[in-house]
Amino acid sequence: MKAILLGGGLALLFSLLGTRAAIPLFSQLGYGQPIRDDGPTSHHTKRGTPTMGGVVIIASSVLAYFLAELITQNRPSASALLLLFLFVGMGVVGFLDDFIKVSKQRSLGLRSKAKIVGQTVIALAFGWLALSGTLEDGNGISPASQNLSFIRDTKLVLPAVVAIVLFWVMVTGTSNAVNLADGLDGLATGACVMVFGAFMFVNIWQNNQNCAIHHVRACYQVRDPLDLALVAAAITGACFGFLWWNAPPAQIFMGDTGSLSLGGAMAGFAIMTRTELLLLIIGGLFVVITLSVIVQVGFFKASRRFGVVRKLFGVGPGHRVFRIAPIQHHFELLGWEQVTVVIRFWIITGLCVAGGLGVFYAAWVAKA
Repeated sequence: MKAILLGGGLALLFSLLGTRAAIPLFSQLGYGQPIRDDGPTSHHTKRGTPTMGGVVIIASSVLAYFLAELITQNRPSASALLLLFLFVGMGVVGFLDDFIKVSKQRSLGLRSKAKIVGQTVIALAFGWLALSGTLEDGNGISPASQNLSFIRDTKLVLPAVVAIVLFWVMVTGTSNAVNLADGLDGLATGACVMVFGAFMFVNIWQNNQNCAIHHVRACYQVRDPLDLALVAAAITGACFGFLWWNAPPAQIFMGDTGSLSLGGAMAGFAIMTRTELLLLIIGGLFVVITLSVIVQVGFFKASRRFGVVRKLFGVGPGHRVFRIAPIQHHFELLGWEQVTVVIRFWIITGLCVAGGLGVFYAAWVAKA
């Protein structure tokens, strides 16, 4: 527990001070955020605001983790190192995307295919290593499992190839979901604070009820839960410190460097804590935002191509469900102030996190 408190506190301090130093540095280097022309006009005032702040979040989290381990004289676990690999690896993909944007001053960075290739390489490497027998602990538990999981592993065992494909879908899907949410000042950062905080508590609880220690009916088969809790605390603290400067009106943005890394780590925690399907509840805000884009694009294309769709819904070709997607921008165009959208979406995230933790605890009580 001492390491968890140290990791969270150090990451908060590093991020708070590091972001303050990064703002003038990134401005001087010309790392300004390009703005999409089809978005709300109020966003045009943000053009040129420093971006790539995710570099600070990643650096603060990693440095705090290793310092906390050093101070408490603990050895880094295979699970934590693997999760940090996923975290940093997705951040590198995002960094390349951001760097192309700022260097060419356009709202599009890496080509979509190149971005997917980068995410796929990291996700597949993570999935293969997580299931690898070489990373099993003394009790034969690997960082991830081939069993589909909700609160813990279910009886449904997936072939290794299918499990790795599932991990790829989770990692790429969640990283892109956080990226879609990062469109308003502080929205994604504040939501990530709550989600990673939830995973920190999940890991602490799983450590206290771990099958390696407590041979009870409701125990958890998870590798290195306490060390994973340290990583979650470090990321939570780093996001909290960054939020001081990223809250409306934002003085810096996390960019794809931050959103892809945080989304990847979020999926990694769900995989390693055996709570894969529970992520849909805890990360409910990101699910809704992603679905809004899918619905918008899908209905737009369907109404253009299929007359039966136009007749069924009484709409014209190329009809849009929302004024703009993702859905947070839709509410802006309805007249909501940006800070109002952000705070209300934070409230939704809090409800999703509370609901997810409630389901997690209720399942333990039912089996205890």
